[in-house]
Amino acid sequence: MSHPVLMQLDRSFSWHGREVAWTKTGTGPALVLCHGTPWSAALWHPFAEALAADFTVYRWDMPGYGSSSKHPDHPVDLGVQGELLADLLEHWELDSPHVIAHDYGGAVSLRAMLLHEARYSSLCLVDVVALRPWGSPFFTLVKENAHVFAQLPASVHRGALEAYIAGASHRGLREDEMHTLIAPWLDEEGQAAFYRQIAQADERFTAELEPLLDRIDIPTHIVWGADDTWIPVDRAERLRQAIPGATTKIVSGAGHLIHYDAPVALATELRSWLTSVEPAARPR
Repeated sequence: MSHPVLMQLDRSFSWHGREVAWTKTGTGPALVLCHGTPWSAALWHPFAEALAADFTVYRWDMPGYGSSSKHPDHPVDLGVQGELLADLLEHWELDSPHVIAHDYGGAVSLRAMLLHEARYSSLCLVDVVALRPWGSPFFTLVKENAHVFAQLPASVHRGALEAYIAGASHRGLREDEMHTLIAPWLDEEGQAAFYRQIAQADERFTAELEPLLDRIDIPTHIVWGADDTWIPVDRAERLRQAIPGATTKIVSGAGHLIHYDAPVALATELRSWLTSVEPAARPR
C-alpha cells in the first residue's frame, strides 16, 4: 500500500526519460525544499504545511527516490540531480526562490547554483553533504558491495534498512516516522533503487564544489544537529568559514534527522531565517 504522505506529490515533470514527482502549496514568495538520501520530500511535509501561510512551497523527489521514477538505467548521482534541479526551477518559472536543503540536497542545490547557473534569493543548509569526507561506515560497505546487498531477501533488506536509518536519529524514531522513511525502498523496485543510489555516490561531486564555495554571494545559513553522527557538526563551522557571510545555528539534542529529533527547534529556526531574508514573511 502506498504511504499517504508520499502520495501527496501530485504533479510530475518529465526530464530526460525520468518522471520527477513534485507538488506545491501555499501563497507568497517561492520556497524550494530539497531532500537528501535515503529520504524523500515526505521528510519536509509538516514544515511545508507550516510555511505555506507565507510562502509558495515546492517539494520534489529526486529521480531514484520517493515517488519519482526509479529506472535501473538512469544515473541518479549528485551530478545528475544538480543539473535536474536547475532545469526544474526553469520549469517552475522560478527566478530566485529561497532554498532549504538537507543532506544530499545540500550538494544538489549547491551544484545547481555554482555549476548550472541557478539563482536563489537565499540558501539554508541543514546537516548537508557538501564537504569531504562523507558517508557512514555502513554507507561505505554498501557502496563497495551494492550488487550483493541488492540481492538480500526482502525481510533481511528491511531489517538492514531500518537499522541504518535508526542511526540517523538521536532521540529514536516512532513507528510511523520509520515507515515514512522506509516506505519507498521496500518493494522490489525500491530495494534495487536503494542500493543503486549508494553505489553511485562519489565524493568527486562535492570535491568540485569546495573551491567554488567562496563565490556564494547570497544570504546563507547553516543549521546542524549537535549530535549528528552521520555528518559531524564540525562541518558546520567549516562551511561557515568557506561561504562568505554565512551564519550558523547548532541545535542541541538533534542528530542527522533533525526534522524528527527537534522539530520545534528546526521549525523555529527556519521561520526566523526566512523572516530575516524575506520581509513579506514577517509576522503581521
